[in-house]
Amino acid sequence: MDRRLMAAVMRVWPVVALLLAALPSALPAAAQPSPVEAATRQLSAAEADLNTVDGALDTRQDRAARAKLRDDALAAQGNATAAAEQLRDQLALIDARIAGLGPPLPGVVEAADIRAERRALAQARSSLDSKVKRGQLIAVEAGQLVAEIDRTQAAELGERIAVRAASPLSPVFWSDLVASMPRDLRRITSFGARETTQVGVALRAGFPWVALLGALLALALLVPVRRVLRRIGQRYLIADAPGHRVRRSANAVWRVLVGTAMPIAAAFLFVQGLRWSALVATAWMPLADALVVAAGFAGFTASVGAAFLMASQPSWRVVPLTDGAATALRPVAWAFAAVTFVVIMLGAFNLSVGASPAALLAMQVAEVMLHLVLIGATLLIVGRLRAQEAADGASAAEAAASAGVGAITLTLWLVAAGTVLALAIGYVGLAITVMQFVLWATLLAVCTYLLMVVIDDVATSLFQRESRVGLTLRHGMGLGGSAIDQFGVLLSAVLRLAVIVIALGLMLYPFGAGFGSFLDRVGGLARGVQVGGVAISPGTILRFVAVLALGLFLVRQFMGWLDQRYLPSTDLDGSVRNSIRLVARYIVTALAVVWALASLGIGMERIALLLSALSVGIGFGLQAITQNFVSGLILLAERPIKIGDLIRVGTDEGDVKRISVRSTEIELGDHSTLIVPNSELITKSVLNKTLAGPLGRIQVQFSVPIGTDADRVRALVLETFAAEPAVLDAPAPSALVDAIADGRILFNCYAHVASPRGTGEARSNVLLTLLRRLREEGVELGTVPQRMELIRSTENAA
Repeated sequence: MDRRLMAAVMRVWPVVALLLAALPSALPAAAQPSPVEAATRQLSAAEADLNTVDGALDTRQDRAARAKLRDDALAAQGNATAAAEQLRDQLALIDARIAGLGPPLPGVVEAADIRAERRALAQARSSLDSKVKRGQLIAVEAGQLVAEIDRTQAAELGERIAVRAASPLSPVFWSDLVASMPRDLRRITSFGARETTQVGVALRAGFPWVALLGALLALALLVPVRRVLRRIGQRYLIADAPGHRVRRSANAVWRVLVGTAMPIAAAFLFVQGLRWSALVATAWMPLADALVVAAGFAGFTASVGAAFLMASQPSWRVVPLTDGAATALRPVAWAFAAVTFVVIMLGAFNLSVGASPAALLAMQVAEVMLHLVLIGATLLIVGRLRAQEAADGASAAEAAASAGVGAITLTLWLVAAGTVLALAIGYVGLAITVMQFVLWATLLAVCTYLLMVVIDDVATSLFQRESRVGLTLRHGMGLGGSAIDQFGVLLSAVLRLAVIVIALGLMLYPFGAGFGSFLDRVGGLARGVQVGGVAISPGTILRFVAVLALGLFLVRQFMGWLDQRYLPSTDLDGSVRNSIRLVARYIVTALAVVWALASLGIGMERIALLLSALSVGIGFGLQAITQNFVSGLILLAERPIKIGDLIRVGTDEGDVKRISVRSTEIELGDHSTLIVPNSELITKSVLNKTLAGPLGRIQVQFSVPIGTDADRVRALVLETFAAEPAVLDAPAPSALVDAIADGRILFNCYAHVASPRGTGEARSNVLLTLLRRLREEGVELGTVPQRMELIRSTENAA
């Protein structure tokens, strides 16, 4: 029966699923609120939340409560700002409708419906304007409440630092501690008795198998699983990761993730096993939660130190440290993690027990001393390493780095000395705050440096011309190798700058002062600033870059289609194609830029205004560029000079290889390139040997004695022209008697070749042949012989 019922359900189920899928489309759509109504509701909710925060601040709040109130105020501020923006957009639409109606004309009676619409639009505009102002006022009030909370937190931190307690060197400190010790011991005994009672009750109910399983799983996660995961990550990186730098960086990140996640998971399973077995008393619950937090933070600290040093695996080290330095600093990382774990657990224990002020003060003094011992030991190790490097003869770069380390070391010694002085005179709050700040800043600096190295390795390795991503971008999008390399470097710089900004904001986070205001300023930059009515923010800049990249990609695709598909299908010559190609490239590029500017909210009217403002500067400072640009357009339009023409500019002669809107490139006879501004080709004389036609002309001039047979010489010249393969039959060669002077016959002979570029070789061949034929015929070539006579004067003769 069960099987038949199941089979029937399986047969009916597709029909039911189809009906359920079609049901939403069959139901009438619920009425959606208008944008004005939604923004108004959001504005009212933001105002209510802000009133709640304001009322809560009338009473004393602890640090956690103030942090929540601050978040609520920021959320209300964001909602009010967003609602005001939406209402402002609706207000712009109403203003557009009012502008469409136009102002009422004097003396003209409008229709009743026009007057009614004008009144309705005026009322709607007045209502929206008041709501926009209301939203702006709520945002300002929220900002004031956030500033008040920040001032309260800063004042609380200042009070904690400025409070002076009994010095550990004074008898009062120890007498208060001894006096409060019996009560503290009774509290600890009572606290332990509650847990003992709870454990006894749980054990009488049965053996705590769940707690034992949780402990075993926690132990397995801490030791074997953590090691196996690290090895698996390394094997995967060796096999699949591109490049040694990415392998090292990814391995460091993987070690931090595994080293943080495993202690958290182990502590959580251990605590949950105790709770499910009812082995944890109610009073011990905060201490159990603190165990998970302490294990996670200590694991993160130890894993960051291990990833930074890589003492046991130098080849995977991402930081330029020597093996000796990494080995010497390795115990510091573990000591740092142990101190962190102990401090967190002692703090939770004191709160759970309800320790006396004297006991709390003694714990703070012990914490400061423990921190001082840790910092002092670290500074001694660093000093010993620096001395060893100096003895080994460090290089210039290492000496400069050692000088920076020395400055930091000296600063920390001064801070430690000041902390000891503050502790000695009773400013325990100041001493513990300074020590916590030093340790937190050190951990934050190590994490920031490690993350920056990882970001630089990954960005510059992935976006490299020979990487997989680089090859894909080069072949798929046609990007140049240099552009891909530059993008990787810029991406690395931007991401590292963001890491630095976040690290600066986190610097004061554990102390409850300054972080919120810092993030507010960063958030304000993220929301953008108004420049000439245009909102400039990181989001709009990224949108502009994305739209511009897409536009340039489309320009590249269009130019490829124009060059490879359309222009080859026409009967146009290469020069006309080049002109069309250049004009089309500038037009579509300008359209892409305008499209990208429109994504920023910059319309054509703003672009025209910008161009008009720049016209003065163009008229004074960019006259030459403008003149060359206009001359380039004239060259492309009138085409007095085309690509492939043989031209002479001044004393230089060569072939035109490229014409742009600014200059023209001419390849000279020695294969060098002459770049001529376009204005020179328009305003000055230029000899274009191939403008009227592609033919070249050979001219040969010589003279023979007057007694030579001129007809025979003419026939020899024409035969020489006919014997040269480069000489054309049409136009036919000619040999003319140009003149008879000084007892000689002057011949002027012409022939044509297919190209002006072949005249030199053809003329040389003709002259060589003509000289040989005339010599064979006994015809004398040369100039008129000159006779020089020496005339002596009569005075000298006498």
